[in-house]
Amino acid sequence: MRLIDRYLLRQLLGPVVLATLALTAVALLSQSLAGLDLIVNQRQSALVFLKVTLLYMPQLINLILPIAVFVAALVALNRLHTEQEIVVCFAGGMSRWRVISPAMRLACSIAFVALVMNLFVQPASFRTLRQELFQVRTDLAATLVREGEFTEPAPGLTVYAQSVNSQGDLQNLFIHQIKADGGTTTYTAESGRVGRAQGRPVLFMRKGTNQEFSSRGVLNYLTFDEYTFDLEPLASTDELIHYKPSDRYLHELFFPDLQQDWEKRNRLELLAEGHARIASPLYNIAFMALALNAIIGGGFSRLGYGRRIAIVGATAAAVRLVGFLFQSGAEDEVWLNLGQYLTPLAATWIALAQIFRGKINRHIDITRRPADPAPYVGVRA
Repeated sequence: MRLIDRYLLRQLLGPVVLATLALTAVALLSQSLAGLDLIVNQRQSALVFLKVTLLYMPQLINLILPIAVFVAALVALNRLHTEQEIVVCFAGGMSRWRVISPAMRLACSIAFVALVMNLFVQPASFRTLRQELFQVRTDLAATLVREGEFTEPAPGLTVYAQSVNSQGDLQNLFIHQIKADGGTTTYTAESGRVGRAQGRPVLFMRKGTNQEFSSRGVLNYLTFDEYTFDLEPLASTDELIHYKPSDRYLHELFFPDLQQDWEKRNRLELLAEGHARIASPLYNIAFMALALNAIIGGGFSRLGYGRRIAIVGATAAAVRLVGFLFQSGAEDEVWLNLGQYLTPLAATWIALAQIFRGKINRHIDITRRPADPAPYVGVRA
């Protein structure tokens, strides 16, 4: 029997891995298209873009895993049942549980991996992602100048650069500054570059002019080979990194710091996110049970199982939608968190109940033989 168990597990594991990789690739593609703003508008490097995209993966994988398990299980089980390999297992005296146990063990293992990712990997990656996005948003080189556009990074300050090359050098730079006393200063330079001097952010300008018109109407004009423009007033900000519920660890969701106003006002949202982290891996088990019910829950059919698969597919979509609705409702009513657990557990119980209530087909169609003789070898043994 162990030989057959391993065979059934291999037949299920391969499609699950392939489906997960395929769906993850599609999700990453859509996420990367949304993140092109980092390169186009924020002028960040491809390495930053790749890092931000990959940091989204833990959450994407957790959302994709139940779908991948469901689709892959349907494909593998449909092939096994159509080629009568599962029928051979029943004919050899295997019980329903022995036949479905490899699939359920695989689903439980995937659920455990998803739980670990929810509790530890996702918060760590999302915190790193939030820090990376904060650095991008406060990047002076990106926010100070937009190529070919007049920008106002601060009140009273207008900046223009004709072009920005791949090294970050600004060409044909223009800066107009209105001071608090009413005076104005205009800088022009052939080139410039954002850097640091004595630990302060500055703009190094080369080969340019400085025209200063004081509040008393006096115009001062000078030329320079190199001039340092202080950017410290633009760099100083009181903005702090704010971690969203998806960025927090489980203990921070269940036991927030109620001394902080935001956490006190959003306590139910944090609690709903914490219960969702624990409950969402259960959908891997529920979707595997639904897939088993679609194939094994009814009698053998040479015409295929398209109708049953369609019904179970719609049921799986409805189950996941109900789970999202309970999570959303729990942000207002705490007792609805119970529904986040009951939804996948009820779907699993109903699917398994139908499997064990159905009639087993122990008759082999001799007009067709399975492609792999391993099940027959196991039965003879």
